Amino acid sequence: MKKNQIEKGETDRRKFLKLGLLTSFTAIASTSIITNLAAQEEEKEHTGEVMRLLTPEGKIVEVSASNINEYPEALITPEESRTGIPDRKFVMVIDLAKCKNARKCVEGCQKGHNLDYGQEFMKIKLLQDNPISEPYWFPKNCMHCDEPPCVTVCPTGATFKREDNIVLIDNERCIGCKFCVTSCPYSARIFNWEHKAKFDDKSQPYSPETSVPGATGTVMKCDFCPDLLRQGLLPHCAQSCPEGVIYFGDKNEDLVTNGQETLSFSKLLTDRGGYRHLEYLGTKPNVYYLPAVDRLYPVESGFEDLDEEIIDRYKNVPYVKELKKQGKI
Repeated sequence: MKKNQIEKGETDRRKFLKLGLLTSFTAIASTSIITNLAAQEEEKEHTGEVMRLLTPEGKIVEVSASNINEYPEALITPEESRTGIPDRKFVMVIDLAKCKNARKCVEGCQKGHNLDYGQEFMKIKLLQDNPISEPYWFPKNCMHCDEPPCVTVCPTGATFKREDNIVLIDNERCIGCKFCVTSCPYSARIFNWEHKAKFDDKSQPYSPETSVPGATGTVMKCDFCPDLLRQGLLPHCAQSCPEGVIYFGDKNEDLVTNGQETLSFSKLLTDRGGYRHLEYLGTKPNVYYLPAVDRLYPVESGFEDLDEEIIDRYKNVPYVKELKKQGKI
């Protein structure tokens, strides 16, 4: 399969400001991804953290994270958040052959949404289809279904489906009934029993697009990070993955990127035999998977440097039982 290769390069602040770049799949409403920098900010210290952005020409550029807005300049209200980003159909593709359980996607998501350690919008499962087959790591988040049962059962309209494929929760409407939790076949939702104090910080205006600040007694889940999409940035999980496992893009434009390469969405699925988890349920997910064929890493490498509590999650997988018996983990 022929791939569009990335083009990397150092881009200074002035050059980047002149370009005024947005990703090809989120160039909307003339929203800038760069804070309006005053001349005196020339002296501002950089953190050294670099973020990768996709230009309208399909090129990848690297810029200092200190030059990127953390949130859209105009916060999207709960009412506006229900419409979605015009003319977009967002999709995610997860390449199981690349996943080694680095868990950076989990950590990036937790940091971006101010989640506690035990709260995970992205969960890494270890699947073993039968006792004699090799297991594989399986990142699983909200599938943002086209036929979401969670929306159907919500009695208050707190959970809603947007025109751009994203399913969001408005915690100002959520009454914590958990109907959506029990109706989701992907176990993608978590109930917010309690949080660190910083999560309930009310200094920032609330928007369903940021999921922050949260509210105790409501339901939370992966939101595809629409606040970042409006800035031309990839979701936290895709940005954080060091292996390029998670591709994100626009089905309408037939493009997805993992920040390292930009590919045709339809051709990628065709060439690699892409599929959707639990397709037979008819929920029509917008998260696709590429089979774990010719994996880049052995499964056991995914246990390196893991906390015992996390390792214990996989104790019932036959392969893990055998590894423990051999003293390999």
